[in-house]
Amino acid sequence: MPSIKGNRPTISKCAKRTYHRPVAKLSCFDRIDGAAADGAAPARLAKTDLWVYEKKARDNGHLTIAGIDEAGRGPLAGPVVAAAVILPDRFPSAGVNDSKQLSPIQRDRLYELIYSQAVAVGIGIVDAIEIDRINILRASLLAMVMAASNLDPAPDCLLVDGNFPVPLALAQQTIVKGDALSLSIAAASIVAKVTRDRLMSRYDQDYPQYGFAGHKGYGTHAHREAIVRHGCCPIHRRSFKGVKEFSGPAKARQLQLMVDDG
Repeated sequence: MPSIKGNRPTISKCAKRTYHRPVAKLSCFDRIDGAAADGAAPARLAKTDLWVYEKKARDNGHLTIAGIDEAGRGPLAGPVVAAAVILPDRFPSAGVNDSKQLSPIQRDRLYELIYSQAVAVGIGIVDAIEIDRINILRASLLAMVMAASNLDPAPDCLLVDGNFPVPLALAQQTIVKGDALSLSIAAASIVAKVTRDRLMSRYDQDYPQYGFAGHKGYGTHAHREAIVRHGCCPIHRRSFKGVKEFSGPAKARQLQLMVDDG
């Protein structure tokens, strides 16, 4: 795993395999008035207060509340990265939003702000080999376990983007589209996205023929064409459609001839 140079500490992959043990889903929340059972906040609250879930957790007695999100479930190459973030009560929330709604420049600026002012940030990274071994959903949850476990201080409550709880014995709330409804989750989504994007730009130096710095491993036309021409590299997810068809050397050579003839 390459390191990310800059102000952040070097990121390394932790091999943890105990997350398969069943853990009961714990909830520290009463239902928020008007919220759906799946944890989605009412639109009127989401527009006016991105602290609504954090406040509810504090009302239920929790003091150290972490938002968790991941980046990279869909790409054909590269790791899935999760981030867990504990924000201070007076964190300046202006501009913080779902990372997918922000420009790269905005994400980079907010990434630095979050790291400089957060109580704690934890990162979890699961590589393509492990994704192929256990599937992308389990790999995403494993990355979230790693991210939460890397927080110091340890959280006593998790706000989790999506509808799958993290397999840890911690009180937690799953929130569908949580990166647009919770400030802590939005911050985690930014950290996860920027961390993964920088990793993919670093991988581009090792495998320049695929253009990872541009598409970050997603299945763009240019990326798929590069797979046809060059076959797979070590960071491709060989269990994914769009990669597995071309992972054999003989198949890659056959398709190369087709491209040349076309």
